[in-house]
Amino acid sequence: MSAIFNFQSLLTIILLLICTCAYIWSLAPSVLDKNTTGLLGLFWKCARIGERKSPYVTVCCVVMAFGLLFMQ
Repeated sequence: MSAIFNFQSLLTIILLLICTCAYIWSLAPSVLDKNTTGLLGLFWKCARIGERKSPYVTVCCVVMAFGLLFMQ
């Protein structure tokens, strides 16, 4: 089953995308800052979400990890 049709896998991919983009932006901000619109702007937006909403993203990652380790 692909991640598009499995809700938990889709949430995992979205969280990983947000965390990865925020990490890349912290290392090399010029890579993401030059592409703020279009398809590559999605990565810039994910980096902003990871940077500004980091406590919420952290809680979501911990809940997702708990669910993957102990609920399945």
